Amino acid sequence: MATAKPHLSLSRILEMNLGFLGLQFSFGLQQGNMGPIYSYLGADEAQLPLLQLAGPITGLVLQPIIGAMSDRTQSKWGRRTPYFLIGAILCTLGLLFMPLSSSIMMAVSVLWILDAGNNITMEPYRAYVSDRLNPDQRQTGFLSQSAFTGLAQCLAFITPSVLVWFGMNQDWVDANNIPYTVRFVFWTGAALSFLTILWSVLRVPELPLTPKELAHIQAQPKGVAATFAEIGSAIKEMPAPMRKLGVMMLFQWFAMSGYWGYVIYSIGRSVYQTSDATSSAFRSAVLTNGEMAAFYNLIAFIGAFAMVPFARRWGSGPVHAFCLAAGGLAFFALPHITDKSMLFAAAIGTGLAWGSIMGNPYTILSNSIPPQRTGVYMGIFNMMIVIPMLLFAFVMAEVNLGLVKFGLGLYDGLLGHDPRNVLTVSGICMFIAAAAVLTVREGRASYVQPEPAA
Repeated sequence: MATAKPHLSLSRILEMNLGFLGLQFSFGLQQGNMGPIYSYLGADEAQLPLLQLAGPITGLVLQPIIGAMSDRTQSKWGRRTPYFLIGAILCTLGLLFMPLSSSIMMAVSVLWILDAGNNITMEPYRAYVSDRLNPDQRQTGFLSQSAFTGLAQCLAFITPSVLVWFGMNQDWVDANNIPYTVRFVFWTGAALSFLTILWSVLRVPELPLTPKELAHIQAQPKGVAATFAEIGSAIKEMPAPMRKLGVMMLFQWFAMSGYWGYVIYSIGRSVYQTSDATSSAFRSAVLTNGEMAAFYNLIAFIGAFAMVPFARRWGSGPVHAFCLAAGGLAFFALPHITDKSMLFAAAIGTGLAWGSIMGNPYTILSNSIPPQRTGVYMGIFNMMIVIPMLLFAFVMAEVNLGLVKFGLGLYDGLLGHDPRNVLTVSGICMFIAAAAVLTVREGRASYVQPEPAA
């Protein structure tokens, strides 16, 4: 029988994941505001995927490296905590300066800082759940992270509309055409991001390394070359369920990239009959998307907890497939909706998909990878998020680099410069992802005798 870790009460599991509230508030701000910020500063719709590349490229480079490093880190604060704190500081700086951007180049540069902070924090936080919880509690741990994702992004998206409801003028903009509502919500996110992560690490610190874990870390080769060698070895020895999850991740995250990148522009055309980013109607589309996104994240928050008994009974894979299919139906419907109120009906499917995306795949993964490689495999798994985002940018945009063209330019070509067609493609991809996850054979959590609840 395996040695158990302390069995945590639900309240303690929620406290250890509270940092996800601040982390995902930051991600919500990026999803809802980066496209409009670039547009306010003069960017063309077709180039938005390229301007959003900071996140995918940073994640591709940083996450597996941070994962491998955190697996081997020894400090008085633990293996993962130093990365939480460094990432939180960078994230806070990015959120403070982003709404002050005076040019596209400045916004891109600040986004690199913001995404570096998010990525440095994200992967160790996933590994922290696996480190701290017994296998039979990990499903609750990861779905708690999913619930906080829903709640945080709900707050991030709805806050600008709340400010307008309380009297702030949506057309009150600075010299760079960026609304002051954006400035207020980003600065709120800066405080929330740092304080919630600090609360989690102080209230539910990491467990001390066991002698066996300590010996394993000390026996590992050190240095940059060893880190990259570990990443390469882990990819080569990747468990079969994780390889199959990679197919699902490809289509799932390509779909989400299309949704986040172009849903505001789709709403602008179908509901507000505008494509002019400097118009009041477009700012209304941005606020409407925020309200709709707040609603679907509320669905994700509630749905994440509601999924727990179903996932225990039928498995995380079938539940995830159902939720992805619901998201696919929502993406199909959105381009054809012309009434604002009907957007919220479609948002139910989006919320179910999003609530599942942030929890169920990680439950499947954590039960299929060796514990001593949790960090590096979580980092590699998150590479499977950013690679589809890079692919999306390459497929949609086109840039002339002298004699060489980069990108396929499908947005201006096959899709007719119409964001509604991007959402239709995203819907197709969600259904493919749903079919792919059903091919994954799930591992089952091994039983360990728990210690008393902490």
